[in-house]
Amino acid sequence: MFRILLISIVFVVSGCASTPPVEVNDLCSVFEQKPRWYKAADRSRKRWGSPIPVMMAIMHQESRFRAKARPPRERILWVIPWLRPSSSYGYTQALTETWDRYIRDTGSYGADRDDFADAVDFVGWYNNQSHRLSGIRKDDPYSLYLAYHEGHGGYNRRSFNSKQWLLNVAKKVSAQSARYGSQLQGCEQRFG
Repeated sequence: MFRILLISIVFVVSGCASTPPVEVNDLCSVFEQKPRWYKAADRSRKRWGSPIPVMMAIMHQESRFRAKARPPRERILWVIPWLRPSSSYGYTQALTETWDRYIRDTGSYGADRDDFADAVDFVGWYNNQSHRLSGIRKDDPYSLYLAYHEGHGGYNRRSFNSKQWLLNVAKKVSAQSARYGSQLQGCEQRFG
C-alpha cells in the first residue's frame, strides 16, 4: 500500500514539472509537443506586435525552453558552490528587477518567470519596449537580442560593440529566428 502511494505521489509531482520540448530547433515540433505554447505565443504577438519566431528564438537562446533555468553558481576554491552571478531565472532569464518592471507596467500581478505564457508575454513586452525606447524594428531579432541582453541604456550606448562574443550570439538568435519563421510558415495553420 505504501509503495503504491509513493509511486502515485512521484507520478503526480513529475507530471506537474514542465519539461522542455525534445526538439528545440524545430518550432513546429515544439508547438506539437506543447500546443498551449502556440496559443500563448500568438496572444503575445497580438498584444505586443512581436513575431512569434523572434520571441521563440530569444527564449531558445536564453534557456533552451527550460522553465527553471538559472546561471550556474560561482565556486569558491573551484569546489564550493557560492552565489549566482545574477538574479536571472526561468524561460527568459529575466532579471528580477526587469521582471518586476514588467509586472508593474502590465498589471500582470502573479506572473511567474517559470510559466511559459507569462514568459513569452514578457519577451513580447520587452521587444515592444525596445521598439519604443531604442527605435528597433519588431522584426529585427539581431538588434532586439542585443537590447534584450544589454538593456535599453546599454543598447543605446552601443555597449555591445566591444563584445564580439555577444555580436556572435545575436547572429545565432537572428539565424534561429529565420529558421523558426520558415518552419512556422509550413505548420502554423495546424495550431491556429
